Amino acid sequence: MDFIFIAVIVLGAIGLVAAAVLYVCSKKFAVKEDPRLGEVAALLPQANCGGCGFPGCSGLADALVKGADAGNIDGLSCPVGGHEVMDKVADLLGMAIANTEPKVAVVRCNGTCENRPQVSEYSGLRTCAAMHACGAGESACGFGCLGCGDCIAVCSLDAIRINPETGIAEVDEDKCGGCGACSRACPRHVIEVRRKGPKGRRVYVSCVNHDKGPAAKSACAVACIGCGKCEKECPFGAITMGDNLAYIDHEKCRVCRKCEKVCPQKAIVAVNFPAPRPSQQVNAPKEAAPKAAAPAVEKPKEMEDKFADININ
Repeated sequence: MDFIFIAVIVLGAIGLVAAAVLYVCSKKFAVKEDPRLGEVAALLPQANCGGCGFPGCSGLADALVKGADAGNIDGLSCPVGGHEVMDKVADLLGMAIANTEPKVAVVRCNGTCENRPQVSEYSGLRTCAAMHACGAGESACGFGCLGCGDCIAVCSLDAIRINPETGIAEVDEDKCGGCGACSRACPRHVIEVRRKGPKGRRVYVSCVNHDKGPAAKSACAVACIGCGKCEKECPFGAITMGDNLAYIDHEKCRVCRKCEKVCPQKAIVAVNFPAPRPSQQVNAPKEAAPKAAAPAVEKPKEMEDKFADININ
């Protein structure tokens, strides 16, 4: 019993010493956290998408607090929360933040089943990454959307889906926060984050095919053939040609839609513009109104009978 009693005392003493050492260390090496970090993080949407350029919302909160201490938080923004969230963060930190243009993900492919028919059947792992690694996929175009939904798996806002009729990914711009997670997940870089544009109106080339004109056209009926007509037509220098493909710079584009009209392939897409007014029909010339019939001229005999009746009366 003495051995047990001594062992308990020794272990208890060791525990007390260890607790004292840990207490001293915790006080000496304690890291003080700014209480604003938790407040800023609570305002963020907690999507943890990485669209801000930081590892999650906690990383952005830390950058915002440090930026506020340095006196400048310009360039820091939450693409998911948008202006509303960033205005609240700026008010909390007592800072002014520059307004940034809202952005949205755009699927730059119009290779529907009609425009890009199926030429083979894929029976492997049903992911875009796996199908892309195996070749062109089920169509002759090795650049377009594969429609397996890798972008859907990474979207935390449920803003993207695969259209069952076209087999192409579609973005719900009302839900999309422009975080870019779907763009990074796409192995063919079909999805691009672009400026949403005034009133949601934007113009872009809905193709990423870099093949030469004949090869691109044979693979997809609406592929860009690199003819350069849009580049020549653009008065703002927003369109450039590179590697057999036209690209519209959304920072320079003024959505005049002149490029859309000259594209022979209809590869340039304009979104959220009002429907064109029906062409006014030229009014046909009105038919001449029939002339009024001339009063009948009374015959002499009738006039004599008329006067005779008057005399009798």
